[in-house]
Amino acid sequence: MNLFRRFLNPKKNKSDKNQEIPENADRGKYMPEVKLPTDERFMLNFKNNGGKFLYCEDEEEIQEAFDNILLENDWYEKQCCCFDENLKSKFDSFNLDFNLSAGAPFFLSTCEYLVANDGSILISSNQIKERKLRELPSDFIILSSTSQLIDSIGEGLRGIKFKNKQRIPSNITTIKNFEPQKESDFMSYGSSSKNLYLLLLEDL
Repeated sequence: MNLFRRFLNPKKNKSDKNQEIPENADRGKYMPEVKLPTDERFMLNFKNNGGKFLYCEDEEEIQEAFDNILLENDWYEKQCCCFDENLKSKFDSFNLDFNLSAGAPFFLSTCEYLVANDGSILISSNQIKERKLRELPSDFIILSSTSQLIDSIGEGLRGIKFKNKQRIPSNITTIKNFEPQKESDFMSYGSSSKNLYLLLLEDL
């Protein structure tokens, strides 16, 4: 893709260098702040929160990235907590024991939205039923797509309401802390940190 590929593997040409403005360059008092595009803002905040990000251009790359995560963590032929039948079908070739147990090594799920302003993952009962985050495994693999990138949580809540007019899902929450040591931070009080891998599929 373009934006993500360029951001992940920046290759500057002469015209880029001529146009580049240093981050710490003096800006006039009344100059508006430079605002990054939604996708770049999400990726920066998500990685600053400790999340692991894998950008995939197609389904083949999704399968390859998933395979690498299983190999890295020795999760092959292990239990996987998953409530989503579509995901079970998508990854049925990996010999995983899909169940609903919080004791499984990892949790596999989709999400509602990816929130750029704070790098969080917005989820609801559509993904986690009525479970609290602490009642799920500490390792997450989340499958999402670039069309789910939004600026703010408020935008996400409106989107959830619009998509689920007949029955608005309950248990709406965000996952923002992806490193255990950040749990003690005052701003994350009451939340559960998760070691989280994000498989982001380009669909725009």
